[in-house]
Amino acid sequence: MIIFKGIENITEDFRGSFVTIGNFDGVHLSHQFICRKLANEAKKAGTKSLVITFDPHPKMILHPGIRPFYLITTLDEKLKLLENCGIDGTLVIPFSLDYSKVTAEQFVREFLGQKLAIKKIIVGHDYTFGQGKEGNSDYLISCGNEMGFTVEVVDAVKEGEDIISSTLVRNLIIKGDVKKVTKLLGRCYNIAGIVVSGRGRGVGLGFPTANIEPEKELLPPAGIYAAFANVEGKRYMAALNIGEKPTFADYTSTFEVHMLDFSGDLRGKRLNTEFVEKIRDIIKFDSPEMLKKQIAADVEKARSILLKNIENK
Repeated sequence: MIIFKGIENITEDFRGSFVTIGNFDGVHLSHQFICRKLANEAKKAGTKSLVITFDPHPKMILHPGIRPFYLITTLDEKLKLLENCGIDGTLVIPFSLDYSKVTAEQFVREFLGQKLAIKKIIVGHDYTFGQGKEGNSDYLISCGNEMGFTVEVVDAVKEGEDIISSTLVRNLIIKGDVKKVTKLLGRCYNIAGIVVSGRGRGVGLGFPTANIEPEKELLPPAGIYAAFANVEGKRYMAALNIGEKPTFADYTSTFEVHMLDFSGDLRGKRLNTEFVEKIRDIIKFDSPEMLKKQIAADVEKARSILLKNIENK
């Protein structure tokens, strides 16, 4: 997949392409459906598929005070996931306050029409664009009739009764329902980070942990989770701890990973964790010995969950 940074860098061979536009944060199942459809239809038509997206996310520029508003995927993760859908090219438009003033008419006529001469655009049922979100699917259809491109509006993709959206995924992560998040993403939610030195309590309890500095702000709530840990191309089962250490009167929140059936020094290495299921909340124990017994039970619970996850793949 070719990545273009900025409209001015689009090459001539992407004129006449099939396109879709959106933020695509998370690249969840609804996004994947649209992008795979785009890639397949473009290939059948003998042209290229192009995803148009924005960085940073427009909400981070237009509404910087909104919290929590955290991204599900980093830009690099998003681009890789789009590539996995079979997309030929992705245009990343730098989003700024100045760019937010581009009208729907300017975007369609000057960019989609004159610059790209698109043949078709596929959008989701709730897509809006342009200054003040004045553009929508009806406007695109009207422009397409005039300018010679077709518009296809894709219905909402559902999981049960829920319409799959980035907002829903984000809220579920914040609540800790990582098991349902997996269903909506089609993969586990992941958080990566560099392993740093900790206090060594895990070693003292017989369960050494890798402490990481998360690269994302969007964290599940405090608790113990069954997870997979990926490092240097290898995948391990793990029990993951987010939160404080009330048993030790330590109220500094940390992100720690105990990797099952692993020994070695991970400091300075990048670890990528995949959340599978929450096991329990953080609680205070009367003694380190009681905590140690609970950790042993947590590890076995994590192993059981993860083995079932592997079997069901």
